[in-house]
Amino acid sequence: MDEAQLRSLTPSVLGILVRRGADFAAAEDAVQDALVEAVRLRPADRPRDPKGWLVTVAWRKFLDATRADAARRRREDRADEEPPPGPAPAVDDTLQLYFLCAHPSLTSSSAVALTLRAVGGLTTRQIAHAYLVPEATMAQRISRAKRTVSGVRFDQPGDVATVLRVLYLVFNEGYSGDVDLAAEAIRLTRQLAAVIDHPEVAGLLALMLLHHARRASRTAPDGSLVPLAEQDRGRWDTGAIAEGVRILQAALARDRLGEFQAQAAVAALHADAPTAEETDWVQIVEWYDELARLTDSPVVRLNRAVAVGEADGPRAGLAALAALDDSLPRHTAVAAYLHERDGDGETAARLYADAARKAPNLAERDYLTRQAARLNAEGQR
Repeated sequence: MDEAQLRSLTPSVLGILVRRGADFAAAEDAVQDALVEAVRLRPADRPRDPKGWLVTVAWRKFLDATRADAARRRREDRADEEPPPGPAPAVDDTLQLYFLCAHPSLTSSSAVALTLRAVGGLTTRQIAHAYLVPEATMAQRISRAKRTVSGVRFDQPGDVATVLRVLYLVFNEGYSGDVDLAAEAIRLTRQLAAVIDHPEVAGLLALMLLHHARRASRTAPDGSLVPLAEQDRGRWDTGAIAEGVRILQAALARDRLGEFQAQAAVAALHADAPTAEETDWVQIVEWYDELARLTDSPVVRLNRAVAVGEADGPRAGLAALAALDDSLPRHTAVAAYLHERDGDGETAARLYADAARKAPNLAERDYLTRQAARLNAEGQR
């Protein structure tokens, strides 16, 4: 029973687990773990019925993972929703696990994906969405990462940059996704800032605080999405904003600019504006230029197009948008907004409806649908 023979059984074992009630991603993880265990068996210990053995071991591993995930979620439910003020008193095992999963034997992207799945508690689908790749691709990446580290010693922790990337993605999923992990990401970043004197650690903490400060105003009482321009700024947490700005200013003063500091600078400019109309969009465009230079990220360039539309007019924003791949998430929504700003309500309504069909979550879909309906109603008057 060599490895090739074992892997040939994977599709049928996977199908059995799914029929028993396991979701596909979790079943795939369990089967991969069972395969690793099978390969490690001594020849004398190999089972007579490889398929039956794989089904039994994989199902047990699926149940263990499900119980562990449920226990973790119960612990999170008991935690306070808001992050505690001030520096954390100690570094706990969670942060150590983040560093250990960011193992030097893994590429940065694989280390991030593995940590998000194993420690951060995100699903394969959520991680794939964050990386803008198909779920199947991300599942394969995580499985390869597990195989890579299955035979290595965890005595070489990963680098700070990889851990920061993981914390940033966990915070983003907690802030806007289906799982509330934002407060936990802030808590861990506070701990990291308390033990590592690095401007990008400070930049990430500032960014999280500035975004988290707006949390109470992001949704209406009925759960519907409230865009930044329409938020009640009186509900923003001024204490968190002041702390975030203070941390950011200290980091920028060290003249070692990184992407998290630049993102925090954009968030600080939004937080500093008394009203949406008073936002300093010219400075925001300049910071997005810095971000584009640092990251060459298409998402950054998409956000920059919005800022250009505010600073120089919607047609300038549409020109910046035209240079980007229209398959980018939220590209259609940005196009709809800029066309509406330009007075083309008919095109904007069509694009809002199209963007609603592509929306990553229910709140965003409902908001975009309402925007399309509003413009269609205005066009019939």
